[in-house]
Amino acid sequence: MPVNPRPRRLAPGADAMALAARALHRVSVEGANADAALEALAPPPALRGAVRALLWGSLRFFLRLAPAADALLQPGQQYEPRVRCLILIALHQFEYSRSAAPSVVNIAVDAARALGLPGAAGFVNALLRRFLAQREALLTRVDRSDAARLAHPRWLLRALHALGEDAAQLAIEASNEAPAMTLRVNLTRTGVESMRERLAAAGLTAAPGLAPTALVLDEAVDVAQLPGFAEGDVSVQDAGAQFAATLLDAQPGHRVLDACAAPGGKTGHVLERTPGVAELVALDISAARLTRVAQNLQRLGATATLIEADLLDPHWWNGRPFDRILLDAPCSATGVIRRHPDIKLLRRAADIPGLAAVQRRMLEHCASLLAPGGLLLYATCSVLAAENTEVVDAFLAANPSWRRTRADLWLLATPRRLGAGALTDGFYYACLERGGTTAA
Repeated sequence: MPVNPRPRRLAPGADAMALAARALHRVSVEGANADAALEALAPPPALRGAVRALLWGSLRFFLRLAPAADALLQPGQQYEPRVRCLILIALHQFEYSRSAAPSVVNIAVDAARALGLPGAAGFVNALLRRFLAQREALLTRVDRSDAARLAHPRWLLRALHALGEDAAQLAIEASNEAPAMTLRVNLTRTGVESMRERLAAAGLTAAPGLAPTALVLDEAVDVAQLPGFAEGDVSVQDAGAQFAATLLDAQPGHRVLDACAAPGGKTGHVLERTPGVAELVALDISAARLTRVAQNLQRLGATATLIEADLLDPHWWNGRPFDRILLDAPCSATGVIRRHPDIKLLRRAADIPGLAAVQRRMLEHCASLLAPGGLLLYATCSVLAAENTEVVDAFLAANPSWRRTRADLWLLATPRRLGAGALTDGFYYACLERGGTTAA
């Protein structure tokens, strides 16, 4: 009687690389965002961190790796799309990780088998060895293109260079690195230095960040390792985002609207900074995302009125004006690319006018909800003037009773080498005030 052959054991890491290739296919071919792609695949908890690291790294340098991978093909050869994604992930490991090249080749070959493409294993092996043999000459050719060498789409490079050469260089460098883990200290519970000492006692090194409430960890960790996280003593939030609550300057007795609240980081910070607000309304169009707001507030021991609605739909409002409104408008997210590298693939220059039009409508609508003498804080995580100053300038030109209360705050994404005290994602803030009676 014939004996069935024993299943071949795959190299450690092959399953994670195969899952990352599937996720990269969903992003680069199907147009899904990276978070959705990862969630759809639902990797086992033991593999999730590795899959995410492979996916995010490959997306970060996709625009450099893709032309290098395609140049490996001989005339007449072509990829099965998932194999192309697998090759890209392996090239990322060669170029941007400390993994030994022979180990990467071995894992990638077995990942082809884990993808259900055993016939591609030899093809993957040959292409990766071809890359290693031709690496220097191949990348020299690829890097003749600024878009490839800098791993940014051409339209975005043009937009960044419009900010000035020095600013563009820093923003590009920042977008091509893994983000730091920045914490927001709840000053109603503890002090920044006290939290730093608690972190040190837990073996975690942190330095003061750009915002007065910020601490930047040397190494990212699971939130479960953060002392006081479950109790609400500390939260995870970029230093740039921490300026929102300060600029909004809510006071005790104020009625506050967080107009696009999810996931709730800024909502929670406003309530931490001013626990005596009369009411904070946290509005979001997504029920699922609003659930995250509720979870964050529960952890902080804070309360707000949560409303699932489209901001532009008038029916959710009860007619009572707000003293403070935070409009963190939907945008291109070009200031947070290091956290969401799929933006480099998914966002197009043609998207910006449409986003700006929505931002302008939202700003106009929020203006109609504000009490006389109130403050409206317009914010984006974009670094593009078309979504920032141009939106605000157009609004002010059409509404002469409104004015800026201070100069706009631009925060460009900064790289780690500048130190924790300078580290931030890209954000824009405009503080706007109205006089007279409530707008119709």
